[in-house]
Amino acid sequence: MKSLSFPITSALVDGGFTYPEFVQFTEQLVQENRTTGANQSEEYLGYTRLNLQRMGRWNKTSKVSCPLELLMHKINKPQIWLLITEAWCGDGAQSIPHWAKLAALNPLISLKIVLRDEHPELMDAYLTNGARSIPKLIAISADLQQELFTWGPKPQYLLDRHVAYKQNSEGLSYQEFKEQIHLWYAKNKQKDLESEMYPLISSTLIP
Repeated sequence: MKSLSFPITSALVDGGFTYPEFVQFTEQLVQENRTTGANQSEEYLGYTRLNLQRMGRWNKTSKVSCPLELLMHKINKPQIWLLITEAWCGDGAQSIPHWAKLAALNPLISLKIVLRDEHPELMDAYLTNGARSIPKLIAISADLQQELFTWGPKPQYLLDRHVAYKQNSEGLSYQEFKEQIHLWYAKNKQKDLESEMYPLISSTLIP
């Protein structure tokens, strides 16, 4: 554990969405043909509509593995899982529903979702290679004093794929590349996410 990279207040946490609230908020955005953030282009509106479908699909189909479920039950001190994302973020829509299922397994876990562009100072304390990449999960002690672990914005395999694509696209358009990424999420069924989360959660257990 280490000190927080940015002072997180109870007001910030309390102002965050629960997962059901975030889904409801996204539904409202879609109904109003809006999204979060400054970019209200048709492209980003389309991402938001698609993400609502993705979250709904994962709500129905994703299953927490037995080993990780057992580990979640072993958590014996309160934790806050603060998640930074936006409604248009495709990687967020692929991962957030599973985090919600993990958090629901233990009443000591409080998952709260905040929007990146509304909290730039927080986001800038948790950059990935200098970029405001989301989603970003920050696990915090209940007293808001200690950072337990961070994860994001996507499984390591996809981070490596992105670096490789930037170095050599192999003739793929960015749209084709994104389609491959989301197909990988569907086939992987959260296995990589769970394998990366397991040691992070284990590190927070108090003997």
